[in-house]
Amino acid sequence: MKINFAAPRLPRSGTIVAAVAEGRKLSPSAERLDKASDGAITRAIASSRFTGRSDEFLAVLAPAKLELARILLVGTGKPGSNEAGSPQNRGGQIAAQLNAAGETNAAVTIDLAKPDQQADFAAQLAFGARLRVYRFDKYRTKEKPEQRPTLEELTILVEDAAAAKRAFQPLEKVAEAVFFSRDIISEPANVIYPETLAEAARGLAKLGVEVEVLDEKQMKKLGMNALLGVGQGSTHPPRLLVLQWHGNPKAKNQAPLAFVGKGVTFDTGGISIKPAGGMEDMKWDMAGAGVVIGLLKALAGRKAKVNVVGIAGLVENMPSGSAQRPGDIVTSMSGQTVEVLNTDAEGRLVLADALHYCQTRFKPQLMVDLATLTGAIIVALGSEHAGLFANNDELAERLLQSGKAVGEKLWRMPLAEAYDKLIDSDAADVKNIGGREAGSVTAAQFLQRFVKDVPWAHLDIAGTTWSKKDAPTVPKGATAFGLRLLDRFVAEHYEE
Repeated sequence: MKINFAAPRLPRSGTIVAAVAEGRKLSPSAERLDKASDGAITRAIASSRFTGRSDEFLAVLAPAKLELARILLVGTGKPGSNEAGSPQNRGGQIAAQLNAAGETNAAVTIDLAKPDQQADFAAQLAFGARLRVYRFDKYRTKEKPEQRPTLEELTILVEDAAAAKRAFQPLEKVAEAVFFSRDIISEPANVIYPETLAEAARGLAKLGVEVEVLDEKQMKKLGMNALLGVGQGSTHPPRLLVLQWHGNPKAKNQAPLAFVGKGVTFDTGGISIKPAGGMEDMKWDMAGAGVVIGLLKALAGRKAKVNVVGIAGLVENMPSGSAQRPGDIVTSMSGQTVEVLNTDAEGRLVLADALHYCQTRFKPQLMVDLATLTGAIIVALGSEHAGLFANNDELAERLLQSGKAVGEKLWRMPLAEAYDKLIDSDAADVKNIGGREAGSVTAAQFLQRFVKDVPWAHLDIAGTTWSKKDAPTVPKGATAFGLRLLDRFVAEHYEE
């Protein structure tokens, strides 16, 4: 879908979109359209149940004199309120309505009380529309015409079109990164496995990202036995992906920001094998890594003035004669020994070595890891929030606010000594599970044992990484949850 910005005008074809507030109060653009159509809008509203409440839509057949196909009215809620949600949500909802109607081109009017806000509002609305039209359809060979999206061109009508276009440019780069992450998360495990996922990340070098891939031999030399143990049952050898974006050369001596992702490209549970029902979903157990890779793509794409490191531990967890067994004890890169009581609690083993490697090599000013780590976080929070664990209040608050701003919501969960004691082992320094109670908390406590004196946050995205239904800016499927959140977090607090 092509997105344009243009000065307000009456298009000669397609659909024009205008706002109506609750109480059937027409926006200035809707009033002009009503006058130009000899009252067609007023008559259509009067004969319908449309009142202008948030998220209401009404399609009106345009009179022949306007040379348009339709007028689409969008409810915006109470006048002066933000009831209709963010402009991103509005854009996504409009794009969905236009596609459902089979429209090929449309124009959206922008009416704001403060003209100086129009350009940014227009850019955000376009961003939301772009995010919503994503599809992962590369393997569909037979599809009915009515199932295919039709919207080819969307024009945002705004007074300062040039300013809106400038505001949209970095957002478009973020959208491209979101699509990239959604693509690799959606791919089946016979296509994406450690070697191919690392290879996909190599494409970021074209944007100026420094890409490094460590193989089994290199990781063994470093002592990454926790990570290697997870992958030893698979025919696909593990990889450690290291990405660096040097966007602020002036601060080359300053510690970078670090983001670490769990990249289990398929998780059978290993010897502690999962039930067959739903196991196909475990292709997206690498979503944390997918988001970290996408974040680096977004930052490089929009030329963010910040220095960032991205680390992803890539493994496949399979049962075989060479697979890790329950009861095995491994020595992690940090020197701590781990008793592996459950091979399906593997993501924390991967992250243990990845976090230690990140701190040892790069000495970052902060670390944030993302992982589809526990089913327990889904029991606690469902799919509305991701779990946030942190050892630093300022870092936690910044992440919470960034998530709220972009609609990727977090909920802070506790860390405490009482929980940490639940993972003490009789045979090693630590065991990789703590029992049925507080499963997401003990998983985070496990990770914290491998974090040194550095501000750190852990995002458990198991419940938010895949959507079973459409949302305004997220179609059903892979969400790339966390990418927009972290891009906002970096832009607001750490860019020069």
